[in-house]
Amino acid sequence: MELRGDKVVLRPVAVGDREVLERIVREPEVAAWWSPPDSFEGMLAVVFEGEVIGAVQFQEESDPEFRHAGIDIFLTARHHGKGLGTDAVRALARWLVHERGHHRLTIDPAAANIGAIRSYGKIGFKPVGVMRAYGRDHRTGVWQDGLLMDLLAEELT
Repeated sequence: MELRGDKVVLRPVAVGDREVLERIVREPEVAAWWSPPDSFEGMLAVVFEGEVIGAVQFQEESDPEFRHAGIDIFLTARHHGKGLGTDAVRALARWLVHERGHHRLTIDPAAANIGAIRSYGKIGFKPVGVMRAYGRDHRTGVWQDGLLMDLLAEELT
């Protein structure tokens, strides 16, 4: 599977990507929002100009009465603020809607992650509500609020 955005390509994480991704999730700007995953299996590498710059993942709810998909992403700090995360999430969102048939997508950044919230808003995600004490900061053990955002298929830009 390979998905193309305007600037990035999403493809399955390869064995050789693990070291790069492990380094990225340890960057202070990334570690503030992401704990190191046990595995990168099932994730898609975000590739920009031939370089792995992060990863995205998605989860699908298969119950037909609640069918939807959720998205998560991280990028190296060197590429924050360039629209590449927005491009990657948009490419994945379009695939989830048009190829996988989802009518609704969710994403749940930390409530304090203003850059991510702004990026997701550019795609059409809207705030649904604050989830109090939603995720534990792996560095400090302190619970942080999360912002639940969703996007309906017809709102996708």
